[in-house]
Amino acid sequence: MSRLLFLLAVIVVVYLLLRSFRKQAPKQQDVPAAAEEMVRCAKCGVHLPKGESILAGGNHYCSDAHRREHTSK
Repeated sequence: MSRLLFLLAVIVVVYLLLRSFRKQAPKQQDVPAAAEEMVRCAKCGVHLPKGESILAGGNHYCSDAHRREHTSK
């Protein structure tokens, strides 16, 4: 009977140790993407990321159609 209690105690201690080691393991956190500068379309005023805009004549546009409409005036 004492062997059974000793074995049970060893199993509980091993379980608790393993559980505590898993909690201490560093979890990888998702690195948020770097925020991109937002610019305003010179034609319609919509804001969009600078990388997605069309730059012409020092102005940013949300589409090629807006660039053509604004520069033809």
